Amino acid sequence: MEVRTTRFGVVDIAEDRVITFPKGLLGFSEFRRFCLLEPGEDSCFFWLQSIDDASLAFVVTDPALFVPEFAVPIRQDQMGDLGLSGLEDAQVFVIVNKIDQQLTGNLQGPLVINTLTRVGEQMVLAEKRWTTRHPLVKVPASRAIA
Repeated sequence: MEVRTTRFGVVDIAEDRVITFPKGLLGFSEFRRFCLLEPGEDSCFFWLQSIDDASLAFVVTDPALFVPEFAVPIRQDQMGDLGLSGLEDAQVFVIVNKIDQQLTGNLQGPLVINTLTRVGEQMVLAEKRWTTRHPLVKVPASRAIA
């Protein structure tokens, strides 16, 4: 399947790599089909690319790489919605933003994906411990060349 992107041109992905978010993502409910694009083999950041809109893509990462104590409490009804029989079949990502020299993650709105069925949902966590701009890592300032 060919996926058009504004960042990488046309990318060929297998049909079984499509991730469906039946409820869409917050603020983008009309877009439900995405794929994960890996910019490099050892990258811990990915692009969650909309299949239906070439210009819609989010940088995402596994929050456990930066915040080991982070966990998503998934209720039984949410497990059912995602078709999860156990948490071992779930992959969690958070949307990443860059603010000045800091990469932040939306830990209040994690994405939970069933790795077997590739159905996902953006959860909204009520716990105030996590924020929409939780610091993940500092980005070194680029030096100007004289």
